[in-house]
Amino acid sequence: MSNRTLNLTDTLYDYVLAHSLREHPAQAALRDATRGHERASMQISPEQGQFMALLVKLMGARNAIEVGVFTGYSALSVALALPPEGRLVACDISAEYTSVALPYWRQAGVADKIDLRIAPALQTLETLLRDGEAGLYDFAFIDADKVGYDGYYEACLQLVRQGGLIVLDNTLRDGKVLERADNDDTAALQALNIKLREDQRIDISLLPLSDGVTLARKR
Repeated sequence: MSNRTLNLTDTLYDYVLAHSLREHPAQAALRDATRGHERASMQISPEQGQFMALLVKLMGARNAIEVGVFTGYSALSVALALPPEGRLVACDISAEYTSVALPYWRQAGVADKIDLRIAPALQTLETLLRDGEAGLYDFAFIDADKVGYDGYYEACLQLVRQGGLIVLDNTLRDGKVLERADNDDTAALQALNIKLREDQRIDISLLPLSDGVTLARKR
């Protein structure tokens, strides 16, 4: 029995994957294709993708938002968990990075579920709000520029329904949240973590999964 989260050794991490990870072949292929990318560290871990997919299924989510797509592994994980009529609005500013995702989304049969929008994410979210889509989404995942997180969070909080879930990535920032901020990204996450802890509009849990994953359920 342990009263705190384990520190994972490489061997124990391999055990976790070997005994729980279930990937679609397109997910495994996309991870492999991204491995050599110059910014491969931006991709979420496979166990995080599987965890988010399980959350989507547990919620019975139909409509989802993603802020920050990169090469598309997280979008693929969520889209596979959505029902056939499900919809994922995927926001990113890079046509180059997201182009990597497209063949794997098609391979997995979920390309029609993913509405990829290449534009500043806040612009896309504000468009959804202007189009009357407040409260229509079940799930949102935020994994983009850290300085923008607060704005993305506030917009997503309007877009998700009561009981909807917002997942924020990198909220531990490799432990840098413990230190005096030496850049705007770290400072933004430190401020947001304090804000989320006190925000009575949500129920919250910050999990030591991957680089820190915060779950914010809209009350």
